[in-house]
Amino acid sequence: MTVSNALRGKTNYVAGLLAEDSVERLYAEKGCEILTQRFRAKRGEIDLIVRDGHTVVFVEVKKARNHASAALRVTSTKMARLWMAAEEFLARLSTGLMTDCRFDVALVDEHGRVELRENVFCGA
Repeated sequence: MTVSNALRGKTNYVAGLLAEDSVERLYAEKGCEILTQRFRAKRGEIDLIVRDGHTVVFVEVKKARNHASAALRVTSTKMARLWMAAEEFLARLSTGLMTDCRFDVALVDEHGRVELRENVFCGA
């Protein structure tokens, strides 16, 4: 890995952390309780988990040049990993898999603007 690639990788990592922090603040401003950030499970990772009333919300944060490009980064493989990690998290709660939950995606553009898409995994 060249110095340029290493620097780019570090810059992207820090930009991703900043994007996650801005999304966390947005949910807190909406009155949500922040349960955890960067939840690591055996089968995946969830960027942010909040409680919105009685609903546990699993939030995937994607940062890119624009919101459309960020949305394209939510692949079917990523969605499957989110489901599996969410199952692990829910299993730790007293209500288990019967817990009311939803999956949101927070898209962050290069200017730091956030577009929230709620309940993205629901059936149509």
